[in-house]
Amino acid sequence: MDAPPALFDRPLRAELQTALTDTPVVALLGPRQCGKSTLVRTFAPKRAYVSLDEEALLATARRDPTGFIASLPDPVTVDEVQRAPELLRAIKLVVDRDRRPGRFIVTGSANLLQLPALSESLAGRMQILHLHPLTAAEQARQPGAFLRTFLDGKLKSEIKTDPGEDPSALPARLLAGGFPEPITRSPVRARVWHRDYVRTLIERDVRDVARVKDAREVARLLELLSLRTAELLNITALGNELDLRRETVDQYLAILERLFLIRRLSPWHRHESKRLIKTPKIHFLDSGLAATLAGLASADWLHRRDRFGHLLESYVVEQLIAQAGWTDPDLRFWHYRDKDQVEVDLVITRGRQTWGVEVKASATVSPSDGNGLRRLADQCGKDFQGGVLFYSGTSTLPLADPRFLAVPLARLWNM
Repeated sequence: MDAPPALFDRPLRAELQTALTDTPVVALLGPRQCGKSTLVRTFAPKRAYVSLDEEALLATARRDPTGFIASLPDPVTVDEVQRAPELLRAIKLVVDRDRRPGRFIVTGSANLLQLPALSESLAGRMQILHLHPLTAAEQARQPGAFLRTFLDGKLKSEIKTDPGEDPSALPARLLAGGFPEPITRSPVRARVWHRDYVRTLIERDVRDVARVKDAREVARLLELLSLRTAELLNITALGNELDLRRETVDQYLAILERLFLIRRLSPWHRHESKRLIKTPKIHFLDSGLAATLAGLASADWLHRRDRFGHLLESYVVEQLIAQAGWTDPDLRFWHYRDKDQVEVDLVITRGRQTWGVEVKASATVSPSDGNGLRRLADQCGKDFQGGVLFYSGTSTLPLADPRFLAVPLARLWNM
């Protein structure tokens, strides 16, 4: 029998607590099974809680949203609110009469701001927090301080002679991903969980957020994208492979984004630049889910290194974006690629301040590995703050440019 999922400290808990002190409605959004319900219930165990996964409550909420909200205790948590988005208008009316902070926590497994049925804005009344699948730092029960240390310019060179983490541990991390349930399972059982997870989303949640003729086509697109994570998005090519119109593919991509399964990472550019590729990259939010759909196993680490390289890039991107949720919500994230095919996997900005992040699966680095960071630094000028190249070695090393450091991947979860 599989062990029950362990309880983990979620650093986003502090942001939740702060938001409830001055905001009437706090929305906690993220993919299904990432720990939203556990977080809100352990955070305030005595707070009234209703879940719209209960069909009787869902039917009542859809039939009479105003009456349903009026009947609830105050304060209250409403779980899976995307199943009855009409409740948000009813919440708005209630909050407009009484703006006391902390009245409502709503959780959603879909991006409420992208739902077509959401006709009323809760702007000024609601703060949105995003919970991701467990980061490596959370799984290691570490504070996850890498991003803050990097942005503050406090990363330093450090030579380590110990062998570090077992080399086989990295592919195992990628295959496990971050959902609390499968990380407690064996790899075979984790893949079963991932497949069941996708099946449930396709059979139920897709229809909650959009009208589609055949949800199986959405599943086919998701599987195809698992083979293209960390690659430039080519909607025309996807449509040709799936025999779907471009408009249909774009609609299905939007659905997968609403359900927090994929992310479109926009290209970084300056208006004056004429040499940048203005095409987004696609990233899976969970590496374990992507690996299962792509049919990757630990034994593939050596002879399918290109696929694992892309998976690793998506993994690092999502680790850093998740850390930003409890580090600095004002950060924005991009990728860089120009017409010379020079790339930077992740560009981080705060206003005009800019940082670059590159990802490499190997255990060695060379000066040429910093070429993308150097090109980005040239584009940014004085706004460039620094760059890191993640690799699977053990020491933090300077690259040819003193602004760049090669950093072990393990620093993401072991600062």
